[in-house]
Parts: sequence; structure tokens; C-alpha cells
Amino acid sequence: MIPLTDNLDWKNLSDFGLDGNFQDLSLIANTRIEKLKLDDNKNLLIFPHSFGDHGDDLGDNAIFSLSGNEIKTGNIMGFVGINNTQVSIKSRFAQSDGNDYFLHYMLAKVFRINLVNLMHGISNENIFDFLIYLFPYFLGKALSQGLFKKYQRFEHNDANIKGPIDIARHIQRNIPFRGTVAYNTREHSYDNDVTQLIRHTIEYIRTKETGQLVLQNDSDTQSNVSQIVFATPTYSQNQRQQIINKNLRPLNHPYFTEYTDLQKLCLQILRQDELKFGEEKDKVYGVLFDGAWLWEEYLFTILEEKGFSHPQNKIGAGAIRMFEKGEQFDNNSRKLYPDFYKKKDDKYDYILDAKYKHLNGGVGREDLYQVVTYMYCTEAKQGGFVYPSIDDKNCSTPEYQLCGYKGTIKVIPVFIPQEANDWNDFRNKMEESEKILRFEK
Repeated sequence: MIPLTDNLDWKNLSDFGLDGNFQDLSLIANTRIEKLKLDDNKNLLIFPHSFGDHGDDLGDNAIFSLSGNEIKTGNIMGFVGINNTQVSIKSRFAQSDGNDYFLHYMLAKVFRINLVNLMHGISNENIFDFLIYLFPYFLGKALSQGLFKKYQRFEHNDANIKGPIDIARHIQRNIPFRGTVAYNTREHSYDNDVTQLIRHTIEYIRTKETGQLVLQNDSDTQSNVSQIVFATPTYSQNQRQQIINKNLRPLNHPYFTEYTDLQKLCLQILRQDELKFGEEKDKVYGVLFDGAWLWEEYLFTILEEKGFSHPQNKIGAGAIRMFEKGEQFDNNSRKLYPDFYKKKDDKYDYILDAKYKHLNGGVGREDLYQVVTYMYCTEAKQGGFVYPSIDDKNCSTPEYQLCGYKGTIKVIPVFIPQEANDWNDFRNKMEESEKILRFEK
């Protein structure tokens, strides 16, 4: 296992005890994630799923870069492997003892996992165990479309014939004639390969240290788990591998679209050991998170409480117009999607941009021009950048006043604790750091 952190500058692989052949690493290094052809690497799970739909350039980035025997990382975090080589990429804010509390904290916030209940069980978790945290979130999204059903073939042997007679089975079971007939039916059923896969995943999660806490995270999760258990009365642990094999082909349903991601997640959870120790030749496997996307989604869990909106490129929601409607430009032209904005008295009051990169040295020109453009087009009085920082001594919030209508821009650091006794201590310190995002003194 090669232990790395995100945004790591060029470092010699010999520092990790590696010398010589880096052939496995070279197969995925310097390659755009979009070019990895995720359909060909079905055991690689990446968040967010839709490159570019969130205003990000994730698809254009590489998981890591390799030059000779030196390696460099970007915003990507998680676990990735190919053949016998595995790479773990923690957040750059991981503790000195190796505990990556910050990545766990963001994941728990974004995917709505109970932080208090999990605080005793995360110190020894590896990247693959993050998948268990994500399960309630994707289960809820899937069940919001209803319980999955599909046609199933059933075998009957009774006197109420409702389908074609199975001659071979009838001869085998009903000769001499006993008054019953063997026949088959094809009916819609909730007890099918997909729901069985979900049930097997639930039972697997129950065996984990934090599994029960995850499945009992809230009343919605408990209700969702109960639905699956009730819908799969034929569940048998001995059929797990058979169910996995039946789900290896990705689900493609015109209505139950959310089940595709849930199916893939379930396979990842159930096949952890297989992926780690029985990899296919030159196939990429693992779970990766875009740090910039995760930071932005985490911030929204805090800012939403204070009335901020979070525009979404993917569905075209919350856009801001650059031009007034006229002969040349209609309402659909040049839409702007700031990360966050807040209105006051039906007027734009605050524009915020989430930045996962270092801003201690100042804001880049392009980033600055972007926020100024948003502020100008909305006449917002306040704007700013929010970024994570490890420097609590210099965690001030500088303000700059623009020329023109005198708008104010702030650079807002959120201090990420670097010394925490345990998960509970880290959580308390993070909540203190978050107060600046609630605009409290």
C-alpha cells in the first residue's frame, strides 16, 4: 500500500520504500479520469459521478501524476488499485497519527451519517469502509423511486393452473397423477436479483463494527432497511455469490434510474476482499472522491441553515442571468452558477465561492474575477471565498472593498484541527471552526 495525501507536491517513490518497477502505477498515472473508461473499470467508483455537471473539471484530472520515480497528487482522495499495487490517498489534513478524521467528517456530513454514533469506530477504518457510510444515502435515493420490481419466473405444482405446463417437471413430480399439475408463471415481483443484492449488502453491513449504527442512523434509514428485508423473504446467505454474479451486468432501467448507482455500490461493498486480493488483469478498482466537490457539498450542509442557495449545473437549477432579456439575449443565455448565494429582501446579498485549494498566499486572478463578475451581475453587497486552513494562528478573515458600488470581498479560512485526542475531540473543534460560516462572533 502506497500512502499518499491529496495535493502532494512531487515526491520520490523511494520515500515510500518503493524502488524499481512502477509499471502498475504507470497504467493509471497521467491519465485523465474521463479516459479511464469507467464502463471498462466497473469496480472503480468515483464521486461525483457526472464529470463537469457540478462546474468541476474532475474528468480532466488524473488520479495522480508520475514522472520517472516521482509522484504528485491533486484534489483526488480515496483508495485505488491496479493488479497488485494499491494506493491510499488521504486528505492533507489527516492527523499526525494517521487518522483521517477530516475526510470522515466531510463524508459523514454530506451523506448524513450520525457523527456522534460513529465516533468510536472510525480510527482503524480503511478507505473501502467508507462505502458502508454511503449505503443509507444511496438506498434512500433508490427507494424514493419505489421498491424495485421485475418479472420473475416462478415454478408451481398445484391444481390452479395459471401458466404453461412444464412437461418434464410434471412427469417427474406428478406420475402417477395426484391431482396437481407442474406449470410456470412469469410475474412482477419485489423479490428479485436486485433487491436480493441489497438485502445481502444489509446483512453484510450488520457484521461490521459500525454496521448497526449505520443502518440505524435515522428513522428513514431504518424504514428503508425494513422495506428491503420484508421484500426479500427468500434471502439465504448461502446464495450470496450467486446473487453477485447475477448483478455483474449494470442495471439499465428507464424508470428505476437511481438503482444503478446503488447496485454498483452494493457490489463494491460485497466484493471488497475480492477486489483487494483477486484483481482482474490491468483493471482499476477502488473508490475515489473529488476533494473540491466534497468540500463544496460539505459547506452547503452548514450554509443551507443560513438561507444560502446552492445552484446546480446538472439540472439547471438556481442559475443567475448575466444579461437582461432583450433582442439579442434571452433568459437562457449566459447563465451563471456561483457555488452559493444568499438573498435578503428579494435582492442578492451574498456570493460565496468554495475553494479546496490553499488560499493563504492570496486569491488567484481568475478566481477573483469570477466572483467579482457574479457580484456585479447580481449587485450583491458581499462576496467571498471559503477554504480549509491548517494555520489557526493566521485564521483571520481579511476584507477588501471594491471600487464601483463598494462591494466587499472576504477571504474566509476554516481551521481544520491538526491535534485531536480522538474523534469526539475533533468533532467538537470542527464545530467551533464552523461558527464563522454561521456568521457568528
